[in-house]
Amino acid sequence: MATVREIYQLLNTLAPFSIQMEFDNAGFLVGRGDQAVDRILVSLDITEPVVSEAAERGAQLIVSHHPVLFHPARSITDGDPTGRILLALVERKIAAICAHTNLDTVAGGVNDALAHRLDLVQIEPLKQDGVDASGRPYGIGRIGNTVGAPMYAPAFAAFVKRQLGANGVRYVDARRPVRRVAVGGGACADLLSDALALGCDTFVTADVKYNGFLDAKALGINLIDAGHYPTEQVVVPVLAKWLSDAFPKVEVFATDRHKEAFSYG
Repeated sequence: MATVREIYQLLNTLAPFSIQMEFDNAGFLVGRGDQAVDRILVSLDITEPVVSEAAERGAQLIVSHHPVLFHPARSITDGDPTGRILLALVERKIAAICAHTNLDTVAGGVNDALAHRLDLVQIEPLKQDGVDASGRPYGIGRIGNTVGAPMYAPAFAAFVKRQLGANGVRYVDARRPVRRVAVGGGACADLLSDALALGCDTFVTADVKYNGFLDAKALGINLIDAGHYPTEQVVVPVLAKWLSDAFPKVEVFATDRHKEAFSYG
């Protein structure tokens, strides 16, 4: 048994909420800090089906990556999706802790999980954004090397799709063998030039705009857009393990109801 506050304190130690980006709204967002918790549901997002799943499975807390409440709310009613989610959480006495950009940047977080899922080795930061209060460096993105015979973009894109369970990927083939790879979970296409400057031949990220693909083609770097959900979903088992290891008497489980929101035709 643990309290919501104790679980928040653990996450704040591993991925300090103080290092979240200015636009973000990560933290303890819904519930009472002294609420007892013996079951935790972990999910990338908190949606209505996820709240229903937590209630059905007896969870008192949901830990997610994306904040359930991102923008200031002028009202909380059942007239919009966010309002319905917040009402359902409060009515069912389910708390919510959301670790977002702080989890993107810390060691062992989203980007390390993504690099490991793609079997990269000799992993290092793509960009250092600062150091936390304990002096630990943090930053967005990671760089690593592939092992074995190098693949070219079409084969590596197929590998990325398989490893991440993506419904599809979009890519630019610069006709360079894949040896040194940068990764940025979620929308990190603005780091393309950083990846190139650090000697990367390939960049795996998500939410790439049309001009991003044109830039990659002109710059001669392989660019793979594997989708926001697949490139960040890799952190869900990491969060679950952190919580299970720290609170062995608490049952921790990942959602089996939240999936990719769209399909490719």
